[in-house]
Amino acid sequence: MTKQTILGRVAQLAKANINALLDQAEDPQKMLDQLIRDYSSNITEAEQAVASTIGNLRLLEQDHQEDVDAAREWGEKALAASRKGDELRATGQTADADRFDNLAKVALGRQLQSEKEARTAEPTIAAQTEIVEKLKSGLDRMKAKLTELQAKRDELVARAKTAEAQNRMMDAVKSVDVLDPTSELSRFEDKVRREEARAMGRQELAASSLDTQFEELDSAGDRAEIEARLAALKAA
Repeated sequence: MTKQTILGRVAQLAKANINALLDQAEDPQKMLDQLIRDYSSNITEAEQAVASTIGNLRLLEQDHQEDVDAAREWGEKALAASRKGDELRATGQTADADRFDNLAKVALGRQLQSEKEARTAEPTIAAQTEIVEKLKSGLDRMKAKLTELQAKRDELVARAKTAEAQNRMMDAVKSVDVLDPTSELSRFEDKVRREEARAMGRQELAASSLDTQFEELDSAGDRAEIEARLAALKAA
């Protein structure tokens, strides 16, 4: 994954509007859980990209410093060779003086080459430094956003649990509401009343049967009395 791609994703995720995303989600908690996983994964990838970019930048800086140091050293060697040539020329040693002057020229050529390489690396180092700073800034915002996501999720879960507890409490209150005809207590009362009515019905039925028996007994006594009186009449 290129630095540019990582930089773009970091910037996009860091600017994400969590509240707007929550408003569009069918299940906010699941969406937050997924976002947290995505952010964590992207932060890990971005951290690796930043570390790699920083490593490459440090190598460029080291190479640049080596070119700067080399340019200085070749400059010092060129100066030393030139001075030695001047000393030899002053004493009439022209051939040796020319040789040292040639060495000075070689050293100056090396110095020029090192300076060019140092200048060539500077724009790349500047660009890489800017990328690293943007990545670091984006990472900081992403980590802050991840903290915000986690807080939102915890808040949402707590609110959901509170709402669930409130609903359970209301259900419990409703189940013992004596004025509510659908409550458990009301249904139990109806059941008791039906049982009481059935018991009264059985009692009335039993009482009716007993009265009939006594009525039959009285009727049998009357018939016996009538028969006795009829027999008395005939015997007179």
